[in-house]
Amino acid sequence: MRIGLLSYRSNPFSGGQGIYVRHLSSALNKLGHEVEVLSGPPYPLLDKNIKLVRIPSLDLFSTNERLKAFNISFLTSLTDFIEWAGVLSGAFPEPYTFGRRVSQYLQDKKSYYDIIHDNQSLSYSLVKLQKEFPLVTTIHHPITRDHRIEVENSKNWIAKLSSNRWHSFLKMQKKVAPQLEKIICPSNQSKSDVIREFKVQEKRVAAILNGIDLDTFRYKQGIKKVPFRIITSASADIPLKGLRFLIEALPKVLLDFPETCLSVIGKAKEKGEITKLIAKLDLKGKISFHSELSETEIVNLYSSAQIAVIPSLYEGFGFGAGEALACSLPLISTHSGGLKEVVGEAAIQIKSGDAKEISMAIIDLFSNPEKQAYYSRLGRERMESEFDWLKAAEEYVKIYEEVIDRFSTRSNVYNKI
Repeated sequence: MRIGLLSYRSNPFSGGQGIYVRHLSSALNKLGHEVEVLSGPPYPLLDKNIKLVRIPSLDLFSTNERLKAFNISFLTSLTDFIEWAGVLSGAFPEPYTFGRRVSQYLQDKKSYYDIIHDNQSLSYSLVKLQKEFPLVTTIHHPITRDHRIEVENSKNWIAKLSSNRWHSFLKMQKKVAPQLEKIICPSNQSKSDVIREFKVQEKRVAAILNGIDLDTFRYKQGIKKVPFRIITSASADIPLKGLRFLIEALPKVLLDFPETCLSVIGKAKEKGEITKLIAKLDLKGKISFHSELSETEIVNLYSSAQIAVIPSLYEGFGFGAGEALACSLPLISTHSGGLKEVVGEAAIQIKSGDAKEISMAIIDLFSNPEKQAYYSRLGRERMESEFDWLKAAEEYVKIYEEVIDRFSTRSNVYNKI
């Protein structure tokens, strides 16, 4: 079948969206299906057999000169004006404006794609599109969770207002999600949360675990281990990722293991809360941030670490945890959200939001080489047995076929009337 995979942004170097789009499209193609990715910027890295259809936006988050980005042509393009004015006022309009643009592109493609698969734009345009195409939507997790945690961690009312403005797209997503015929989530916990938060009928939601690229993510022989190096994958200034609690745990760990250092796959804002916390705890020489990394560079970093820690307060799935386990790293992880379905018994479980518990777990693991070896082996075995992208793609195809059949039945009934 010919599949149109929609993604409003697909950054290959940050977050899980680019990972998901790349590996799902590749796996579907290996099963013999033709996949085209329709994406806004930043655009994904795709296999050579996958066609990328660029759906350009103003891409205002790539520049600090947003006011100067105004063009007189915006007055003749409602979509462009909405995006520019929205970003300028602190909102995140990309899911909405991408929906408008991709819907326009698809108007003369109604007999071209066998199915459309939306990657969490949840735009108003989907309601109309699913009347014209068989349509499936992925919701990785309800962003209501991000918003709630961010507001709870806001330092003042200005920060709360800013968070409310940024997450104003949730009003759209809450309206659209209950109207969608089929939603796929990457874990059973995420499925339950989507049903509850977005008030979606349970029969309309399925759970399919993501895969992990096991050929790429494996311990690389020849990379020298850095003693007492901890690695984590976290967007530094997003409270949901729980990085603050891992940083707060370090001073106690350093008392027992002074050589400890932390490598963060992510970026810290120059004047953000994480940067301030590092300065307050005098940890600047102990923590390094690594962003815009290729998969090879990420694997090299994983391979150089002694242990990994995932302190997230919530994850719909948790690619960082899966990749660490695939690289045979002993892992300490919360079981928040879908993480428990990723790590199972192959990681040391910690309570989320508890710096003391994190420090105790790290000290215990550093003190016990046998435990490190045990979890190193167990993690890789779990990834090999449970997280195959081809297996996931086969489950997606079954759902595609069901949705296509129902769409065809409805169309035939309509044509007879």
